[in-house]
Amino acid sequence: MTHTDNTGAFGFMRWGARKNAVRAGIGAVYPRLWRFCVSLAGDRAAGEDLAQATVLRALEQAAKFQPGTHLDRWLFVMARRLWLNELRHRAVRKGTGLRPVEELDLPDPAPGIETHIFASEVFDVVTALPEAQRVTALLVLVEGYSYAEAAEALDIPVGTVMSRIAAARRSVAARVGDAQEAGRKVR
Repeated sequence: MTHTDNTGAFGFMRWGARKNAVRAGIGAVYPRLWRFCVSLAGDRAAGEDLAQATVLRALEQAAKFQPGTHLDRWLFVMARRLWLNELRHRAVRKGTGLRPVEELDLPDPAPGIETHIFASEVFDVVTALPEAQRVTALLVLVEGYSYAEAAEALDIPVGTVMSRIAAARRSVAARVGDAQEAGRKVR
């Protein structure tokens, strides 16, 4: 029996074909993976390292990828697990490791100074959120994941995603409201 497709005798995709599928899909997903990793790490350099480590791990573990599933979710779960392992390794407590936005080398959006200032202020407010809220907000509000998809990526119940989003919204609204009442910028 000759097979011209990428499946074996029992219909399972061969390892080489899975690795090629993962390799082919990473390019399209990488910008989102990078944003997720930078948000998770709270630091551009650490986020870049995490994104690269995730890609390497994905290529090593390509045989475990299930074709027909979402590569981005698989990579996000992998990135989160790698980050948790790194935190355990460093014995870093929750909330540490963040640097002020002024120290980050962020690209200039260039549409206008007002947009840049507003984006910087929003970034400050979001990075001030606790890690769990920050990462959940990134997936749902920036990446457009449904609550169920974010729950799957973070390996938490949907109710936890809902409560984290609600808490993040309350926190951001409170900070923005406090700043507006005081007549100052949001920081």
